[in-house]
Amino acid sequence: MIVSARERWTGRVLLTVLMLVTVMPFVSLFVTALHEPGTYPAGLAWPETLHWSNFVTAFQSAQMGKLLVSSVLIELGVVPVALLIGTLAGFALGHLRPPGGRWVFIAFLLGLTLPYEGIIVPLYFQIREMGLLNTRWAIILPLIALYMPFAVFWMRAHFITMPDDVSEAARIDGASTWQLFWRIHLPLSMPALSSLGILMFLWTWNQFLLAVVLVDDPTQRTMAGALGAFQGQWGTDIPLLCAGSLLILTPTLVIFLLFQRRFVTALLQGSVKG
Repeated sequence: MIVSARERWTGRVLLTVLMLVTVMPFVSLFVTALHEPGTYPAGLAWPETLHWSNFVTAFQSAQMGKLLVSSVLIELGVVPVALLIGTLAGFALGHLRPPGGRWVFIAFLLGLTLPYEGIIVPLYFQIREMGLLNTRWAIILPLIALYMPFAVFWMRAHFITMPDDVSEAARIDGASTWQLFWRIHLPLSMPALSSLGILMFLWTWNQFLLAVVLVDDPTQRTMAGALGAFQGQWGTDIPLLCAGSLLILTPTLVIFLLFQRRFVTALLQGSVKG
């Protein structure tokens, strides 16, 4: 299909506009964070004096050193376990195709329709009965379960497109089901697995609702969950609040920028196979 010059320019203009719409909120946060603490900056007005100390104050006031440790522990508790279970289930449903697997997959699809807000109340009482309230386990265990529908859907979509000839050749050579998974299918699924891991990392780092409702101690929450306590303390100090928000957002932006090629590769790979 031949694309005209007019269509190319229209596409570039549209992409430029979308990029500006995406970047402007971050620019606004950054400019506001450089203003004098306690002031109310107007729009994108550049401050006469740059107050870089706002980032240091926000970091110390929100105890972000402890929050960073807490977020890393929660990430280590959620992402590897969710990846393992989701990959095994996706392999079983997408490649082994056991009897009744279609109904199991439909049950996982129904799980995608459950909003966090709709289950947070019964989840609160369940976590309280388990004696895990106000601990990191109150965030880790629900997140693993809540990620399962999407993780199984994502990995099944990958494994179902794998050619059967590869598995048949391995079976002829005497490979067991575990060897088939571990030595053949798992290495081939690294693009899909890494992109799913990136998504889970970003979702866990930015988890706010579960952290605020199930954990009272801000130092036991995720970085995003602790923003609620920081806002309660510095809600009237707009520059410090913006500085704290940027500090919380920075790790997710860095991770996405570092691994965006793998993420895009997995998406393109799935589109070609599908």
